[in-house]
Amino acid sequence: MRIALIHAVRLAMQPVEDAFRRHWPEIERMNLLDDSLSMDRARDAELSAALSRRIGALADYAIGCGATGILYTCSAFGDAIQAVKARLDVPVLKPNEAMFEEALRHGKRLGLLATFAASIPSMQAELPGVALESVFVPEAMAALQAGDGARHDALLAAAAPRLGSCDAIMLAQFSTARARDAVAAVVTCPVLTSPDSAVLAMRKRLI
Repeated sequence: MRIALIHAVRLAMQPVEDAFRRHWPEIERMNLLDDSLSMDRARDAELSAALSRRIGALADYAIGCGATGILYTCSAFGDAIQAVKARLDVPVLKPNEAMFEEALRHGKRLGLLATFAASIPSMQAELPGVALESVFVPEAMAALQAGDGARHDALLAAAAPRLGSCDAIMLAQFSTARARDAVAAVVTCPVLTSPDSAVLAMRKRLI
């Protein structure tokens, strides 16, 4: 079996590799990166047809390379990924799909810590009927892009108490998973990350 990991930002690559090493180290993985996707998505108010076609084309390329499962790691392309899921026979996971399922087991008042603005409405659309409270921390993404992981984690931890009354807090981007321990140290509710939930869910679908 081969899992294709489709990335729109470089910063998402290491967290999901770390999650595979923890939970499914023996599976073969291929990484596809088009970081212009995130730049173009940030400029567009809506998810355009052109961007949706590019998301689909990456999946088709992965299938042509023998992928038996596909995991997208950028949360700003929900509708486009859903279209891929509808037409392919292999398991296809949205970045936060498995994390949402896990979060809902804790309750329906959920918190979201995000560092990429375009991901927030996409994720909200995937959780109808849920009281989703979002906190956007753009400085954290800038810090991580500048190579300052400690500041990234500290900024997210500083913002987390605003969501402390939620049933669970979700770290919205794959790149934010590294801050889980820092965030968990300042709140009492569960703190969930996309990479760990996604890898475990994909493993369950294929084994």
